[in-house]
Amino acid sequence: MQMNFHRKLPIPQEVKKEFPLTERMKQVKDARDESIRAVFDGSLDKFILVIGPCSADHSEPVLEYISKLRCIEDQVKDKIIIIPRIYTNKPRTTGQGYKGMLHQPDPEAKTDMYKGIISIRELHMSALRDYDFSCADEMLYPENHRYLSDLLSYVAVGARSVENQQHRLTASGLGIPVGMKNPTGGDLVVMMNSIVAAQSSHTFLYRGWEVTSEGNEFAHAILRGYVDYSGRSVSNYHYEDLLRVGELYHTMNLTNPSVIVDTNHNNSGKKYLEQIRIAKDVVHSRNQNSDIKKLVKGLMIESYIEDGAQGAGEHIFGKSITDPCLGWEKTERLIFDIAEKL
Repeated sequence: MQMNFHRKLPIPQEVKKEFPLTERMKQVKDARDESIRAVFDGSLDKFILVIGPCSADHSEPVLEYISKLRCIEDQVKDKIIIIPRIYTNKPRTTGQGYKGMLHQPDPEAKTDMYKGIISIRELHMSALRDYDFSCADEMLYPENHRYLSDLLSYVAVGARSVENQQHRLTASGLGIPVGMKNPTGGDLVVMMNSIVAAQSSHTFLYRGWEVTSEGNEFAHAILRGYVDYSGRSVSNYHYEDLLRVGELYHTMNLTNPSVIVDTNHNNSGKKYLEQIRIAKDVVHSRNQNSDIKKLVKGLMIESYIEDGAQGAGEHIFGKSITDPCLGWEKTERLIFDIAEKL
């Protein structure tokens, strides 16, 4: 085997024991989980915003950003539930580049997976302990989910992972909403099949155990646009696209039909400022059609303190080092605009 085994890392149970949640943190998370699940089952009429940096880089700017979200949610909480994005794993198309805090808690230092495990847990714990936010993360590596399973209120399965059997089966065993993105090629049936799998019970191998999942009734669709055969970005957030997904849910007889619209990626053609227009367009579609309003539970927005993205070595506090994001001033205005139109 052409691998160098460096060291055995602690299992999730050991890390949770070393960095435990307080009773208050557990109560806050339980209450948020209940409210978020209620949005997806239709018993709570609120709108979800999964919002934050493309990828977490340093704890300080991420937590400053989250402190700003805390002030905003206090003003819109009658209409909106904010779930901050703390994405600690970054998928890379070619495998090159920054892979997230799990790999590099310091983006300019060498990979250190042990420090990464501790750093991502401490960051999510800070968000919950200091700002009453249980957050969202991407399940890039299913076997690593349990390092954060007591902290997360939302999980996304990415466009490159949604066809993977282990992702689908692991999603079926989580008790929180899991968003299954449409694949990069745009096939909605692939996405819907992933939801079928995630909503079903399975027996499978997980972290060296034979486990049986109960099925996750809160598994749902995330529309993020796609790339066509000639390499062009194609959006799939429009009125007709939403009706189409609603029809697929009906045809496949799935539980809790739900859609989150990702306003960036191929929906925006990676033009981050387009997220403002797209978010308003989706809210307008909801207001024009009761079926779409029932279906679309929220938006996913990439946002940080500063507009855009920075290159290596720039060291701009709160500016994305991966995909470009909306800056805070535009984000604040957008959240209030969304709340006003709901």
